[in-house]
Amino acid sequence: MSYNILIVDDSRTTRMVISKTLNLSGIPINQLYEAENGRVALKILDENWIDLVLADINMPEMDGVEMVDQMAKDGLLKTIPVVIVSTEGSQTRIEEMRAKGVKAYVRKPFTPELIKNLVEDILGEKHVG
Repeated sequence: MSYNILIVDDSRTTRMVISKTLNLSGIPINQLYEAENGRVALKILDENWIDLVLADINMPEMDGVEMVDQMAKDGLLKTIPVVIVSTEGSQTRIEEMRAKGVKAYVRKPFTPELIKNLVEDILGEKHVG
């Protein structure tokens, strides 16, 4: 089984780094989608089957918190696992996002191994290599 993963971050560089990490990870990927904010992400989620969302918190137009809140209101979207990847790492914010159902919280900068292991854990994939 291969996965569709959505990367949501206003930084094109961060999206490229996460994308490259996922492509090199050995995780079977069908398609990587990218969005520069929560509003674009919700449109992608509405039009495509997505297995996992990796999202920043601080973005223009619609931030990650609001995106997660909107996803929680939708019967199907609320079942999609979300991982927050952000520079913001206060314990209060982490607890707030976990209470909203976020599966994991990664602080930037991150290592490729951390992203790979997290995605494998959440999607239930274990690959050698």
